[in-house]
Order: sequence, then C-alpha cells, then structure tokens
Amino acid sequence: MEDKKRLSIKLAEDIGVDVSRCYQCGKCTAGCVLAPDMDIAPSFLMRLLQTGTEKADARVLGSTAIWLCLSCENCVARCPMEIDLPAIMDHLRELSRTGGRVNEKARPIVAFHKSFLDMVKHNGRTYEIGLVAEYKMRTMRLMQDVDIAPTMMAKGKLNIVPERLKDNGDKVGHIFANTIDKKDRT
Repeated sequence: MEDKKRLSIKLAEDIGVDVSRCYQCGKCTAGCVLAPDMDIAPSFLMRLLQTGTEKADARVLGSTAIWLCLSCENCVARCPMEIDLPAIMDHLRELSRTGGRVNEKARPIVAFHKSFLDMVKHNGRTYEIGLVAEYKMRTMRLMQDVDIAPTMMAKGKLNIVPERLKDNGDKVGHIFANTIDKKDRT
C-alpha cells in the first residue's frame, strides 16, 4: 500500500466499519449466492482484513471476490454483528482500482462498470445498446451474446436511439463532476 496503512485501519477511518467486530461465524458466506464463485469467501476475506498483514491486504485487493459482490446485503441481514460487508467490498473495489491491483479475471467487470457509469453520465440514464457497444470495445468480446440482440430488439428491450433526460442529464453530469470525476483527478 502506498502509505503502508493497513486496510482494516483505512476501512475504519474511511467508512466507519470495524472489521475486528467479526467473530467468524460464517453466516455471511453461508448467505452469499456468489461465495462458491469467489476466490476468497466473505468470511475468509474478513479474516484476512483482521490479520492486518501487507500480504493479506495485497491478497484482498487482488481478489476477484471484491468484484463479484452484488451488494445484495444478504450478509448484513445474517450477520449477528451487522457488519456492512457490501460497504467494505465497495471501498475495497475503489482501493483496488485506484491502486492498480485489479485481478485480471475481474477486468471485464471493471469494463462493464466503467461503461455503465459513462452511459449514465452522458445520458442521465442507461442506454443499453451504447452500454453494450462500449463494453464490447473495452473488452474486445465483440461476438459475445450477439445472438440474443435480435430477440431483444423485437421485444422492444433495446432502443436504437438513446433516451436522454434533458434536465436530469445535466444534473447527473454535475454529480459526476463533483464526485467520481473529481476523485479520478486526484
């Protein structure tokens, strides 16, 4: 880490979550629908954060688990200590991205995330065809899911022209300028 500050301390300072409160009951992992697909189960991720070693922190920031989290809050609902694991995962994603530690397997997730935010920033809402096109250009997965597009268009699920919200689009752009874009510049 750049400032050698442990992730557990950064989490406590930045988002107010104390990972030492976790007593490893495993209910977060038991309730997580994506735990089987994660390289680090949520409860083990918490344990790694508790150890506070540089090696453990690097493993957490380089994991795919932080990118697979859906923020569905099943873990929080099951946690007897009500630890906000989705907030932890969200903050860890940001630290991983800004620190250049994104796992290679998670790059398509990051590409989709960036594409989604770009669509919302420019249109004030999502524009599915633009989102998919931008995602495919970022990942070069040009033929992935191309077979379902005609069916979706026939059912009216994909609009050819983006629906831009005039007033809200500018307001959303202003929000981006004062949050995400500002953070990316620092």
